[in-house]
Amino acid sequence: MQAYKEKIDTVFDSLKGDFGYKNKMQAPKLEKIVISTGIGKINDAKKIELVQDRLAKFTGQKSAPRGAKKSEAAFKVREGDVVGYQITLRGERMQDFFDKLVHVALPRMRDFRGIKPSAIDEQGNITLGIPEHTIFPETSDEEQKNVFGVGVTIVTTAKSVEEADAFLRHMGVPLKKAE
Repeated sequence: MQAYKEKIDTVFDSLKGDFGYKNKMQAPKLEKIVISTGIGKINDAKKIELVQDRLAKFTGQKSAPRGAKKSEAAFKVREGDVVGYQITLRGERMQDFFDKLVHVALPRMRDFRGIKPSAIDEQGNITLGIPEHTIFPETSDEEQKNVFGVGVTIVTTAKSVEEADAFLRHMGVPLKKAE
């Protein structure tokens, strides 16, 4: 957690020249991190429990079920059926997860060469698709047959894509060089 705190303390000083900040409160911050996964057509209670357990292991927080927004006959899904799980991290848990994601998990991803800067949206948030949850050290040594992907959205207070790009690079997120 020290790495996060050290970086966040120097954000204002390193970005004030580029963006004209006059006050430390103008500098971007991490607001929250949202981790989500879909369970698809899994009807087996043991597999659903396994997904919930593994999410809780690497985030440190229990997941909340997410229901379908509308019925879809082609997929045999009714409105309200559980189709995935989501966790929202804030505060100290968010800081710990951010450090783990940037310094431990992403470098363990197979064929990882950095995140495309185009993953940053207009609001200054970045969404990563992680194909295998096993990149997190808490779950890596378990058997490989029940592997699932997760989506990680890092929500910042940055007001533009350029500001978010500079902030995330400063925080240590491995973004590719702009082409």
